[in-house]
Amino acid sequence: MDFYTTGINQLISHWPLTMPHQGLLLFRMAPLCMLLGMLMVSCFNFCLCHKNSEFALTNPEKSSTKETERKETIAEEELEPKILEVFHPTHEWQALRPGQAVPAGSHVRLNLQTGAREVKLQDEDKFQTNLKGSKKGKRLDINTNTYTSQDLKDALAKFKEGAEMENSKEDQERQAKVKQLFRPIEELKKDFEELNVVIETDMQIMVRLINKFNSSSSSLEEKIAALFDLEYYVHQMDNAQDLLSFGGLQVVINGLNSTEPLVKEYAAFVLGAAFSSNPKVQVEAIEGGALQKLLVILATEQPLTTKKKALFALCSLLRHFPYAQQQFLKLGGLQVLRSLVQEKGMEVLAVRVVTLLYDLVTEKMFAEEDAELTQDMSPERLQQYRQVHLLPSLQEQGWCEITAHLLALPEHDAREKVLQTLGALLATCWDRFHQDTQLHKTLGTLQAEYQALAALELQEGEDEGYFQELLDSINSLLMELR
Repeated sequence: MDFYTTGINQLISHWPLTMPHQGLLLFRMAPLCMLLGMLMVSCFNFCLCHKNSEFALTNPEKSSTKETERKETIAEEELEPKILEVFHPTHEWQALRPGQAVPAGSHVRLNLQTGAREVKLQDEDKFQTNLKGSKKGKRLDINTNTYTSQDLKDALAKFKEGAEMENSKEDQERQAKVKQLFRPIEELKKDFEELNVVIETDMQIMVRLINKFNSSSSSLEEKIAALFDLEYYVHQMDNAQDLLSFGGLQVVINGLNSTEPLVKEYAAFVLGAAFSSNPKVQVEAIEGGALQKLLVILATEQPLTTKKKALFALCSLLRHFPYAQQQFLKLGGLQVLRSLVQEKGMEVLAVRVVTLLYDLVTEKMFAEEDAELTQDMSPERLQQYRQVHLLPSLQEQGWCEITAHLLALPEHDAREKVLQTLGALLATCWDRFHQDTQLHKTLGTLQAEYQALAALELQEGEDEGYFQELLDSINSLLMELR
């Protein structure tokens, strides 16, 4: 209203007041002047509001938030970067003047006391943490409504097609590298043929060795060398079975009839390796007469090395093969082994024979127990074990006394195996063991000997040593025989 009053006073000052009729005219023009003044004030305010928003006569409390944000966004977009003054903050709070640009990562606040905006640099650790958090928080918003299921299927098909093409390219590159590093087998064979070198499979090698052994033109050294090499291959179960496919096993079995002890020895060596844990070969060997030929070698006068290999082949043939055990008893195998054990100079074989008997006794016992508990064994195989009457045959043919007398062998290992066999035969031979005064005397002597050896072990810090185990076996036998 001050501005309005000033305008009226200026108008009045321009009118001459000496004339009376002019006063009346001025009184009549007063409403028009008031209207004109109000119009000028409104125009002035309107111009000021559009010139600078900071001087707008508006109430910020009544303005809407959306409208304010829209105006600020438009003002920021219309503001040209060239006219912005870049503010360089420090680690201390500083006032920010209007029109100054703040670098990214700065910390800005509004000072409620002064009403000014203040800015400073953020702490480095907090800034890095916030930056990592902002990176982790970002995600890609996809409007799934803009894609149909068919579009997604097509995109996935193209993706798979591209992946397959890349994989195929990688495979081709890898194959090319392999081809550069290695040569085809056909080319290698040609090169080896030029060098007089032949590449053979195990099957081809065994065929060649059998042919050399079976050839009448081969010397004794060549036959022995062929058998020695053949033993290396038949240790593998597949190779031993392949030996059957071309009749090689029967050729080796026939070698047991040779007049040369070395041929018998190495033929038995090959058979023992082929029989081991190989039921198919064991069956073919029984049908081929290997059991009879081995028993003949053990029953006749032969070098010790030949009988060792024959006994090795016999043990491999009998273990886990109840049908062969039946045939062994029918052919008088126990009598052959008894003669072998009682023969002078055959103490080493005696221990192996006792070990074989122990294995056969415990094998049958465990087979019957497992069949009763688990019922996993086939009825036919269980019936074969039950037809092996080994324990009665051992008792009838004097093996109770033979085993007891072998306890006098000087080697600790031999005594251990004999003690194991005595324990396995205890139920069958108890009466004879109980009446055998020599056995009691031997057990008493061994008890005193192993007590001293076990005491030495205890002094050395071995609570359950080897000699203590032997002493426990002797004490157990003595308790059972009282």
